[in-house]
Amino acid sequence: MRVLHVISEMGSGGAETLVAGMAMASGSVGWESAVASGGGHRADALRARGVPTYTVPVARRRATGVLRAAAAARSAVRRFGPDVVLAHNVSATLVARLAVAPGRALPVVTVCHGLADADYRGAARILRHTARTVVAVADATADRLRAAGLPDPVLIPNAVFPQQATADRAAVRAALGVPQDVPVALCVARMEPQKRHDVLLDAWAALRGDAVLLLAGDGSLRAELAHHRARLALTDRVRFLGTRADIPDLLAASDVTVLTSDWEGMPIAVLESMAAGRPVVATDVSGVRTVLGNGGLVVPRRDPRATAEALGTLLFDPAARATAAAAGLAAIRSGHDPHKFMRSYDELLRAAIRRRRR
Repeated sequence: MRVLHVISEMGSGGAETLVAGMAMASGSVGWESAVASGGGHRADALRARGVPTYTVPVARRRATGVLRAAAAARSAVRRFGPDVVLAHNVSATLVARLAVAPGRALPVVTVCHGLADADYRGAARILRHTARTVVAVADATADRLRAAGLPDPVLIPNAVFPQQATADRAAVRAALGVPQDVPVALCVARMEPQKRHDVLLDAWAALRGDAVLLLAGDGSLRAELAHHRARLALTDRVRFLGTRADIPDLLAASDVTVLTSDWEGMPIAVLESMAAGRPVVATDVSGVRTVLGNGGLVVPRRDPRATAEALGTLLFDPAARATAAAAGLAAIRSGHDPHKFMRSYDELLRAAIRRRRR
């Protein structure tokens, strides 16, 4: 089965991480995968490992951009010859639907990785006309789509694909200039409004105790956040690392991870942290509480003080940290196995192909 993934970009986001994992695991279920996107370091890595990649410019929600992206996606469809298109999120679905010739027996299946609260109704309206099958990555996402008028989304929880650190904890810390005995928290997130790094910086300023915060990610708010860090006198305690391709190494160097988003679907950063044995502090949004279980602590949105208290508990209490880490590992093994995940998608896509051909 030939599967073409269509996604806006292939940088450091959670959806991009999942697409890369699916593409590399394709052989385990008898797929040949290709990725059509606006590019990024994950697309470069896939290409280097022999996965076909095609350039599709980012649509940016403009009509001209959507049409230009659809033309590029149409070329990718012709060149790769997929049996099914797997579109990741709403804009990619619109592009993919426009790229598929009318009457062609080529199904488009959508994966909804998460939306802002205000976007569900509009997304449901678009998806009703563009995708016969829609996958939700979390219970909360499926519930919100149904409430917005999209019937019967299919629930397939995200998985974590195995990743190994290339260096040990001491070596990574030495390379970062972080003392070996200082507690470290890691935030892996794009510097965009959704992720609310400003709340995290305010929480770090309120944190009692000596610790270092690593921010892995880049985005439109980086300069503004750098100014905010300076205003809070956190320059020595908060490191901006930019976009990183070595997240397993950063997890090895860290003790805790943190995510202060306003909204999420099922964040891959949380799953990767739990799989690496690192407890998580995360905002109580969408399906995070269900996913996290006892593998960390949830805090209210936009609450720096509660976030600081939760971080303090896990950073400075080794027993609490060890208990949460063990619970997180158990939750990953039981609910986010990559083999089961790939089999679920395989069954879904093959059924979509049969239905379309009939």
